[in-house]
Amino acid sequence: MELNTKYQYTYFIKSFLINPNKYNKYLLGLLRDKNWSLKLFEKEKDFNLYTYFIQDTRDYFFPSFNYDREKIRNLKEMNKELKAAALADLPCNIFEYKLNKEIQGKVADESAIFFEMRKIELICFDTGVCFLVIKTILEDNENFSEILDFNAKFKDVNSDFYKLKRYNNIRIQTDKFSNMKELSTFIDELICVNNKNIIDESIDLYNKRFFTYSYVCIDQKDWNEVDRFENIQDEFYKLNNAISNHYTPNFNKDEAENDFNIISRWEYVKFGFTKQSGCLMCSNIDIRNYTEFPFEYENEYLYTLIIRLYQRIYINKISIECNKKSKISWVMKAFSKFSKEIWRPEITNSETGSLFYEKWNQVFELEELYNQTKLKYDVIYKDMQIEKTIEFNKFMKVAFAISLLLNVGGLMYWIMGIL
Repeated sequence: MELNTKYQYTYFIKSFLINPNKYNKYLLGLLRDKNWSLKLFEKEKDFNLYTYFIQDTRDYFFPSFNYDREKIRNLKEMNKELKAAALADLPCNIFEYKLNKEIQGKVADESAIFFEMRKIELICFDTGVCFLVIKTILEDNENFSEILDFNAKFKDVNSDFYKLKRYNNIRIQTDKFSNMKELSTFIDELICVNNKNIIDESIDLYNKRFFTYSYVCIDQKDWNEVDRFENIQDEFYKLNNAISNHYTPNFNKDEAENDFNIISRWEYVKFGFTKQSGCLMCSNIDIRNYTEFPFEYENEYLYTLIIRLYQRIYINKISIECNKKSKISWVMKAFSKFSKEIWRPEITNSETGSLFYEKWNQVFELEELYNQTKLKYDVIYKDMQIEKTIEFNKFMKVAFAISLLLNVGGLMYWIMGIL
């Protein structure tokens, strides 16, 4: 059964690491690039985002919310070197990419999937963890099956699994690219992947693949009081796992909601969560589903995901580095920073937002990973304390021996003086 869609978009999220010692240099490069501009958040303009996050979360992830006009003016007037140094001291910076507005004519190919890039952001943390976020929308297409095929193909465009022939039927809508190979090169250029002095390749949880994050509102004729969700559950499974339309799912429908981490808070809305993708699928039978949810899902809930992705990647890096003796000093500082600043029990007062925050915690198994890393940290700390005790005892023995020799020498000198 071919589902008809009324509105859709997909965000593709690529995580990567900057060498922390090169972070300032990386920010300076972005500031010098005329295509990138620093994104500043304002209470009035970003009111929903401002009220969604609690204060300490805003202070950490969106520090510009606290800027007054004078501070914004001073920041803009700084030379690029000073500005990069000032931004490097902030826990988080977000940059926006200026997209070319000119549109290329469509290729006369019935098998082509046309899409447009609507937004590109770069989210950078002072730990060196960064995210490239690209919003895409399929053009003039109402077929749900093509959304599935597009997501499945695009997520691999920059990965080690990339094969050009798999993407010949995707045409780029903007005039910046003529084919998917050029897009892959563009993505590499965006994140400076060819600069080995800046990019840290010590950890890559997604094998250079994109994390997919999709919103799809389907026509109510396919999901309503009579035609229930169970009839389209297979399609939801494909969307949630970012797999092709040609894939034939085989799962136990009775256990689907537990297996696939589905949230069903409203009758005609399903949220899906996996380690490599997330989705919202809804019916336009409810006006809220296509007037409010699209904006909430790509703002408040998207940044909720980013925070959890950030925690997952950084705690994984700490866990890996725990096994290297040369990194012990870094691990001690990094785990302390993670525990104090990044590992947060709550980020919002929103009931739905809190539910999402906890669900991503469960899907990414963050509690388990944090506890495992803490055990490693405790062992390292204990070993360091033992080594310090041994070194201290050695020092005391040497000091005692020196003191004894000095005392004996003094005594002999006193005796000789009497004689």
